[in-house]
Amino acid sequence: MLEKIDLKKKATWSDTDERIKKLEVRIGELQRACKDLGIPIMVIFEGYEASGKGTMIGRMIRALDPRGFQVFPMEKETEEDKMHPYLWRFFTKSPAKGRIHIFDKSWYQGYFSDKLTPEEIRQYEKLFTDDGNLIVKFFLAITEKEQRKRLKALEKDKSTKWRVNKSDWNENKNYEEQVLRYDTLLIKTDTHEAPWTVVEAMDKKYATMKILTTLAKAMEEAVKAAEAKKADKNAKEQAAYIGADEETPAMEHEEFKNGVLAGIDLSKSLSDDEYRKKKKDLQKRLSILHNKMYLKRVPVVLAFEGWDAGGKGGAIKRITQAIDPRGYEVVPTASPNDIEKAHNYLWRFWQRFPKDGHMTIFDRTWYGRVMVERIEGFATEEEWRRAYAEINNMEAQLVKNGTVVLKFWLHIDKDEQAARFKSRQETPEKQWKITDEDWRNREKWDEYEKAVDEMIVKTSTKGAPWHVIEANDKRYARIKVLEIVVEALEKALG
Repeated sequence: MLEKIDLKKKATWSDTDERIKKLEVRIGELQRACKDLGIPIMVIFEGYEASGKGTMIGRMIRALDPRGFQVFPMEKETEEDKMHPYLWRFFTKSPAKGRIHIFDKSWYQGYFSDKLTPEEIRQYEKLFTDDGNLIVKFFLAITEKEQRKRLKALEKDKSTKWRVNKSDWNENKNYEEQVLRYDTLLIKTDTHEAPWTVVEAMDKKYATMKILTTLAKAMEEAVKAAEAKKADKNAKEQAAYIGADEETPAMEHEEFKNGVLAGIDLSKSLSDDEYRKKKKDLQKRLSILHNKMYLKRVPVVLAFEGWDAGGKGGAIKRITQAIDPRGYEVVPTASPNDIEKAHNYLWRFWQRFPKDGHMTIFDRTWYGRVMVERIEGFATEEEWRRAYAEINNMEAQLVKNGTVVLKFWLHIDKDEQAARFKSRQETPEKQWKITDEDWRNREKWDEYEKAVDEMIVKTSTKGAPWHVIEANDKRYARIKVLEIVVEALEKALG
């Protein structure tokens, strides 16, 4: 790819400045259109050292309303960044709907430090483009001679000398080798949804014209696609309204469903004496492991899902009783707020993942996408069906970072749930735990059971397994959760 690029190109138009002004006006109009349509935009600048990324970013943002964009210089990892999975610092900076985030260097640096593969990069970008994000990627190219000239000029100027380091000169020294490495990366990560634009950056005006023209075209196409999607959605809603009285055909092949939950033995139980004895031993071991986890800088994610009144809170409490409160956080997940809704559905969870040596316990999780959002219609079928792969990829990044990931489904039967609901209603200090929505959800038990079966089958992996907990007996459930956590930590910590 790169060896075919003609780096001698220059802006030879007599009206170059006028063309640039018109492009700036057009991009400003498109920025407002993207804001109105809720289109998030990520603009990526990569390229050779001293190729002018900072200059081109500065030139590009002249066209933009400063209230609607933010620039992120991403070359250096902070100490906080290093204590999280590599993609954490990028995902947490992904734009809300209608905003533009510009990255001066990006997740592509992870390829050169062996932290990301091209496939992982494609998966990461697909997550966003599938969710309606526009990703525009620029690679700025200059010749070896020009790079050396610019580095010398930067070094000579006292005000810019600090910007040149040993690695910059090493890149110039090994220019041909770097060209091959960049070329391989560009080819492997150039996709229809997120294509690369190689910018001949020897001439600044030519580079400015190409960047502004490419950005304007990409924004125009995104606006047209969003408007078409909006019109199609309105048409489908109208058609659905007209056909609302039509009978829905019965689902075929229902007898072939996975039936994971149907095979769970819910009669398992423990006596009070067994429970107290085991709890004391397991909590003591967990306390020691929590200290060891901190010293070895091993992060832990515990994800709890289950039926309403399934006992998630009680199981979580028996874990936190045993560990130092300075080393864990419990995250209760409710319906997303307006800020969270403006981002990709996984954004709010990336914000809360633990740094090295800490534990985060999620009381309900990202799996709401394939359960409540699926069943209640908050996510389209296309969105929740692709979520299985998106979630597996996210959890794989956590595991790759050394995170211990354990997922629990606390399973009870319908009669036990009804008994617990009734008990909550009749106990004043527990009445806050029961809502009308809990009762309404019971009416969709079969739908939820089918969704849970599919969720467990499609997202239980070696690195992030699901554990179905027999929870009709609370004592048995709490001990089983403690046993799984303790055994997993002992295995991970040695």
